[in-house]
Amino acid sequence: MDLNGTEAHHHTEAVNGKHHSSNGHHNGNSHSNGKDQFKNAYPVFQLNEKLSEEQKKFFDENGFIHFKGFISKEKVSELLKEAEMIQNEWVSKGYKMINGVPIKYGTDVDGKKIVQRFAFLNKHSEKFANLLKDARLKGLFDLIGAADCRIGETEKDGLVFNHYINTEESNYSQLGWHTDALRDIFQGQKVMPMLNVGIHLDNSTTDNGGLRIIPGTHNKGIGTMLFKKVYFISHKPDKKELGLNVEAGDLTVHDGRLWHRVARSPFTGEKSRRRVMYVPIVTGKFIPRDENSKPLLYQRLISITNK
Repeated sequence: MDLNGTEAHHHTEAVNGKHHSSNGHHNGNSHSNGKDQFKNAYPVFQLNEKLSEEQKKFFDENGFIHFKGFISKEKVSELLKEAEMIQNEWVSKGYKMINGVPIKYGTDVDGKKIVQRFAFLNKHSEKFANLLKDARLKGLFDLIGAADCRIGETEKDGLVFNHYINTEESNYSQLGWHTDALRDIFQGQKVMPMLNVGIHLDNSTTDNGGLRIIPGTHNKGIGTMLFKKVYFISHKPDKKELGLNVEAGDLTVHDGRLWHRVARSPFTGEKSRRRVMYVPIVTGKFIPRDENSKPLLYQRLISITNK
């Protein structure tokens, strides 16, 4: 894994209103030992409408990339409020599926019923739909390089909103090892290049669970992709896994063939809360989903595992 980067040391960014260099050092919001809790053992970048050669090279070698401050803290708050409004509607109407994708419900710290996994949220809100129109997202198409790249607004699971929290009745506190390419197999088609774009809505460090990836596993062939782990069932830490430290508003991208999991927080209640959205960038045959679509096997696995 190439963790050496130069671009990440050449500029500063504003986070929480304070500037810091993207090698991880900034003022405030840190552990008591003075170290930056959001420092990562890899370079982080800023996303513009066109990717740099360094960014593309890092992604090609490692299968993931991390961009700071994609959206503002104010925008994060706006989207969280919007999601809560949609959640209240879905709970009150008792929705079970959206376009054939099971909705995952759970219970918040106050005992309130909540949605812990939304699907196709962009189809239920103009604010989320407009988020996907950001021109910088199209710049990510260069990570695949195919002429037919597109944001999967009506494909796969659309814009997904994951709400992880540990409570006695939580139904979504972790997600087992998997690759996103499994979807193509269950749709009976060839595994096509795909990116999963994550927009993070909470500060989350590796001591609070969160995303774990195994860098470089995206280019090891079909055997590794299918059999390296037991899909969704296995949660065991891997000696080569890497955790990501993200702040609300950050954007991450991982290759659909990359092995990854979401680790459970060791904490309970409010401290364990993590909210993140994912939308796919896809290529190949256009396979939209609608109200008549049926859940695929991997979607059923997600709906019954990972408590």
